[in-house]
Amino acid sequence: MDISVIKIGGNVIDHKENCTEFLKLFAHFPGVKVLVHGGGVMASRIGSSLGVVPNMHNGRRITDKETLDVVTMVYAGLINKNLVAELQGYGQNSIGLTGADGNAITSRKRPIKEVDFGFVGDIAHVNTALLETLLEQNIAPVFSAITHDGNGQLLNTNADTIASEISTALAKTHTVKLYFCFDKKGVLMDANDPETLVPLINEDIFKALLQDQVIHSGMIPKLENAFNALNKGVANVWMGLPENLLLAAKGENAGTTIESL
Repeated sequence: MDISVIKIGGNVIDHKENCTEFLKLFAHFPGVKVLVHGGGVMASRIGSSLGVVPNMHNGRRITDKETLDVVTMVYAGLINKNLVAELQGYGQNSIGLTGADGNAITSRKRPIKEVDFGFVGDIAHVNTALLETLLEQNIAPVFSAITHDGNGQLLNTNADTIASEISTALAKTHTVKLYFCFDKKGVLMDANDPETLVPLINEDIFKALLQDQVIHSGMIPKLENAFNALNKGVANVWMGLPENLLLAAKGENAGTTIESL
């Protein structure tokens, strides 16, 4: 199978009109596909209203027990089920999943090193047989950023990492393209200037941009996951605005293409 794995960021999800336009596009995107969604913006807002203040380190969320409760409610409940319901309305049969559902994604709790990330999971296994069964029936899996450890514990897991690991697992036997959609034209030299788009990034360019501190915060794990996917057999990785997704699928210049050396 030719499979598209599409990750949509929380900044897009948090704006109803933008989210609706993306879901319409996803529903009519050609071929079989997997959707992975974030939701950090909404989780931070709802968490703060409940007195659970977000705590971030290098673009990644530190997850104590109260934060895990919030992100599970927001990611796996509020966001995930609304996305699935809306996709059904656009004619795309889909199913909302955490890693615990169908034993889809198991993770290990991240060990404490310089930072204790709390209930954060690093992915150990993706159940490709389950995904293939769904995709063969043209049912689009819609993954929230929650996995499990196989022993009853849910774990918060970076959505970009989930998209990357699903892609690499499926790439062992299928042709997989990975698309990261968010609220920027792609990777920008100046985050506030869309005209500073970097159309192509390889690992050498990435290292140089890191050294110059052009890339920081959440863009670092996003690009790390992109290179991880390419180095493990994913055919193509792209980043940019959701409305440019079809252009990217046709190979036209839009957004940032990620290439391995």
